[in-house]
Amino acid sequence: MCRDDYESVLDNMKLADGTVWPLPICLGVDEEFAKSLDTGECVAMRDAEGFMLAVLTVGEVWQPDLEREAKVIWGDAVEADSVNASLSSLENPWYVGGRIEGLAFPQRYDFTDIRLTPAQVHRYFSQKGWRKVIGVQAGRPLHRADRAMLEEIANEEGASILLSPLMFPSMYSSVDHFTLVRCMQEFVGTFPRNKALLNLMPWFERKMGPKGALLRAIVNKNYGCTHMLVWDSGKAEPRLNVLTDEFQAHIDWLVEQKDVTGIVPIKERCMVLDEGRKEYVSSESGKLCANDHNGIVSLLTRGKEVPEWMSFPGVLDALKKTYKPPSKQGFCLFLTGLSGAGKSTMAKVLYVKMLELNDRPVTLLDGDIVRTNLSSELDFSKEHRNLNVTRIGFVASEIVKNGGIAVCAPIAPYPESRRQVREAIEQHGGFVEIHVSTPLEVCEQRDRKGIYAKARAGVIKGLTGVDDPYIDPENPELRIDTSDLTPSEAVQQVELLLGTLGYI
Repeated sequence: MCRDDYESVLDNMKLADGTVWPLPICLGVDEEFAKSLDTGECVAMRDAEGFMLAVLTVGEVWQPDLEREAKVIWGDAVEADSVNASLSSLENPWYVGGRIEGLAFPQRYDFTDIRLTPAQVHRYFSQKGWRKVIGVQAGRPLHRADRAMLEEIANEEGASILLSPLMFPSMYSSVDHFTLVRCMQEFVGTFPRNKALLNLMPWFERKMGPKGALLRAIVNKNYGCTHMLVWDSGKAEPRLNVLTDEFQAHIDWLVEQKDVTGIVPIKERCMVLDEGRKEYVSSESGKLCANDHNGIVSLLTRGKEVPEWMSFPGVLDALKKTYKPPSKQGFCLFLTGLSGAGKSTMAKVLYVKMLELNDRPVTLLDGDIVRTNLSSELDFSKEHRNLNVTRIGFVASEIVKNGGIAVCAPIAPYPESRRQVREAIEQHGGFVEIHVSTPLEVCEQRDRKGIYAKARAGVIKGLTGVDDPYIDPENPELRIDTSDLTPSEAVQQVELLLGTLGYI
């Protein structure tokens, strides 16, 4: 968008020519690049790997008021401090507007048989005689209660279903893209062939409330839909069937826009299991909904059987590849503490103990091993210490993702890098932080490498615990002071914890 369109969208939800459009779509660049551009100049638009997708002919360059933009989109409640983080990864973005000429679609190599363009979807509907189609986008796997809801709605409307997975920002995501699509394939397979179609839209969920839903309605219309399911995504599952004023207002507003969008909004229904009829029905107000994906995930991760009435065998098989009980997950043992605290000795014993179990591959990532083989060029500045730890976290996350056990023993003195490692690993499996809290005076007495003596003598600088801080973890899974423990006794505490958590 150029500035006239941008301002008109913010003010009136319309482009400058009067076309309804609810959200600004802009190209953000840094100030230096923005000031290097001239009107009429061509800019190559490339993906992360440098593949050229389009050419932008520069029409206008300007600096937006991000706080105003955020308040228009999310309302006055948005905090000014969160505006930049919400709208741009750039510290001081400028917008570039102009005409875009497409050269190629983004390159996709996954599920290529279900990536139909809008024209191809229209043709499919025409061939099948589908005059009414409900667009259903979902960011989580769907189960028996969801199928009953969709079937009930489709029968009432005399419509078929176009189902598309939604990919959320990571903070909202319930499952990875590939698992979600595989679950959707199994779910669509439970419908008659002339009732539902699965297709991957190039849509990224923006979490922008009613205006985001209106943009989704326009996209659904472009794909040939006549109706759209609107989820009450503001509530956690499981939930009571209580229609909030906010969600009702959301639906009412979308209904008001249906003459413009050509899309009839349909609100999500809460389903309950009728024990007598052994089928799902729409619930009365106040009932606990059976549309409960989180409950199914909880059963899978605890190694419990999922009752047949909750989901379909194919969907569960797809989920079981991602959601495993702790005894089948990869996990990371992350030992942190001062030099001489006993981390490396414990790590070596734990490495052997985990190998003894012989049910998962085990990798030892001791601090010295990593410094030699992974981070030899790094010094001991705070920046490089954090980088060393995050490198360990990356390697460990790959090990855990593939079902292995990573035993890590860096000093890791700073909370920010420890947090990054935890976040990277917990996406794929278990993370057990063990603070080896042996006091500094005990570590100095041990001083097998003589580094504390050198630090006290001023020979070396920046030693953790002497002239560089070690910040204790706030909430580790375990703290162990090895002052009066043998390595075997210390490791026994870890093994007991792993047994309690279900990892062994």
